Order: sequence, then structure tokens, then C-alpha cells
Amino acid sequence: MRKSIQIFLFAFILISTATSCLELASSSKPSLTQGTIFNFKSANDLYQFLTYDEKRYPLVSAHRGGPYPGYPENAVETFDFIASKQPSIIECDVRLTKDSTLVLMHDETLDRTTTGEGRILDHTFEELKDLRLKDQDDKVTKYKIPTLDEALKWGVGKVIFTLDIKPETPYDLVVNAIRKAKAEAYVVIITYSPNQAGRIFSLAPDLMISASIRNSGDLLRLNDRDIPDNRLVAFVGTREPDPSLVELLHGHGIPIILGTIGNLDKQATAKGNQVYAEYIERGADILSTDRPLEAGKSLRYYITKRGLKSPFIQ
Repeated sequence: MRKSIQIFLFAFILISTATSCLELASSSKPSLTQGTIFNFKSANDLYQFLTYDEKRYPLVSAHRGGPYPGYPENAVETFDFIASKQPSIIECDVRLTKDSTLVLMHDETLDRTTTGEGRILDHTFEELKDLRLKDQDDKVTKYKIPTLDEALKWGVGKVIFTLDIKPETPYDLVVNAIRKAKAEAYVVIITYSPNQAGRIFSLAPDLMISASIRNSGDLLRLNDRDIPDNRLVAFVGTREPDPSLVELLHGHGIPIILGTIGNLDKQATAKGNQVYAEYIERGADILSTDRPLEAGKSLRYYITKRGLKSPFIQ
């Protein structure tokens, strides 16, 4: 009898241990992205990679992180899904909670993309932790609102981030988070005016800046703030730029982000995904799109056909 009890207890311990291990494994959220994709050792590597030349490696920028059915916008799991398919830039949005935690969320309120309600600024992060994110079909997923710290920690070697800092969010807090994560080599800050770009440059002259440049005057105003060309990526808007602007920016070594979100994505849907490669052929270097997987497939064909390579992409 005593021996039977001992055997039972031993079996119970084995089963309990195995169950605990399975629970731990299932909660660890294994990454779909295997190994290093972007091999940046320092910010200088990022400058070199993003400086335009004729053999530059074109990329897709996933707008709001690249949501697809089952994968909500501004979620680390969505970033991981996109990055597992192709080298990607992840565009995401940074907002501030009531207790000054930096979280990823596009809207000012929680209503559209989460199971919560109200302004993010009216909630502490503790109050947000149990909410779930909704996908683009309004279906509740198992994914939670990530902090900027969590995203930066995940992203090293996997993606380049472009951070859209929302109006209530102090630039210095974001810069401090980048410093803490040692993420200078894989982060670009989005700005919308020369004044914003100047503020970022004064706070962190080593960080890359995405600046709105629609004409030669915009570039001149950035130069007046002493921002070096190799710190700039030019967002030219959601229409293809005039060839003269392409020539000017590329002459300065500045790569071009074309926003295909909206009409240009619709054109690609109607005419075929090869249209994305045509945008690159006519001067775009990065496509900011709501269809990153479709655009990425077209760019892979373009890259293979031209034999393009980069020492910074594995």
C-alpha cells in the first residue's frame, strides 16, 4: 500500500511538472521571426543603410504595424508576423497614459481598437493591461496593448521602427526610452514640420528623422536647422513625387518614403501588385503601405531580378 502511494505521488509530481512546463511554453509567445534580419551594430550602420545609392535595397514600411485579419494594428505580435515574411520597416504610434507610460496606439481613445473605452490619457497602464486588441474586422484578439519598451526590446535585429509620436507625448520621454533600449541603430523618428525635426535633432542628433519633404524649400528649411542629410529620410506624401524632387533628394543621398496608403494601394489592388515595383522604379525607396505582404512580394521579385543585396540584411 505504501509503495502504491509513493508511485502515485511520483506520477502526480511528473504530471504536474510537465503541465507547468507546457503552460510556461504556451505563455512565452515564441517569435515567428527567426534570427537576425537587420545586422546593425551602431547608428552609423543605419545611416549607411538608409543613404541612397543606385543599388539601394528597397523596403516596405508596414503602416500601423501591418494589420491583417487576426493581427491588430500596433501589436508586437503583428510586427512579428510581418517581419517573419520579409525584411520590414514597422511604422507605429506612440501615446502617453495617465501615469506617463509610453504605449503603442494610433487613436486618442481606446474605443475603436480595444475592448476598452475613453481616452488613453485618462487611464493608467495598470488599467489598460487587461484590455484586448481588436483586429481590422472588429474581432477581439488575445493580444494586449504593448508598451514602447516591449516593442523596442522585441525589435532588435528584426525590424527598423519608424515612430509616430502623438501630440500629447513628450519627445524627451521617447528619446529616453530609445536610449534605455539602446535602439538608436534601428529607430527613425517621424516628424511633420521643420520645427519638429529641429526639436528632435536638438534632443538627439544621432537619431534618424523622417521629415515631410514635398519640394526644395522643405529641404532648405531642414538644412537651415543644420540637420545633416544622412540623418534624413524624406516622406514625399501619398502621390508620386515630381522627378525633379526625386533627383534632388537622391542627389543629397536622402531616401524617399512614398505613402501608398490610400489611392496608390487601391491602384495596386486594381492593376496588380507589380505596380509596387513600378513605384520603386520611378524613384521611391520605401513604400509605406496598408498592404505590406502584397507589396513585399512585388519588391522581392524586383530585388531578385536586379540582384540587389545589402551587407546589413541577412
